[in-house]
Amino acid sequence: MESKSLMQEHDKKVENPEIVKLSNELTYRRYLMNKDQVRSFYKELSVSEYIALHNIQETDETMDIYSGRTYLKDLADKMQLSIRQTSKMVGKLRDRGLVVWSHDGNGSEGTYVTITDSGKNLLDRQEEVLKEYYGRVIEKYGKENLIQLLQLMKQLETVMSSEMEGMEETTDDGTDE
Repeated sequence: MESKSLMQEHDKKVENPEIVKLSNELTYRRYLMNKDQVRSFYKELSVSEYIALHNIQETDETMDIYSGRTYLKDLADKMQLSIRQTSKMVGKLRDRGLVVWSHDGNGSEGTYVTITDSGKNLLDRQEEVLKEYYGRVIEKYGKENLIQLLQLMKQLETVMSSEMEGMEETTDDGTDE
């Protein structure tokens, strides 16, 4: 049975070599974008910490109803992380004095973070580095090209997420084990 499945997979690859080439190229491009080249711009923060601080500051600036509070659950959802992973990261940011982590009432109503002045200053320094680099990239690549690429990437990410969910459901319901 297993041998037959492997043969079917091989036949699919042979029938559709273009899909194999495209998927390999996509995987390679995503690898390159996430490799050390991008990480080298983040001297004082990791990429995920930068994104978290940016989201916290953005909530602080745009969502008056939260009084500068970014709830842990909202941050986890936005970053597509588990509450545990988000808590661990926020704990590190708190320990470095970049955010204050508090709770409503006795804590059962939710915990939230607010960005400190130190956090804002570090975020500003990081954004300056990124602005300098990406400003040159956008100038050479073209603003309209980048906007179109980002729109296409969002569409691709939506399709990829949908496919992953479909694969997980198939595995979860036991029909494809």
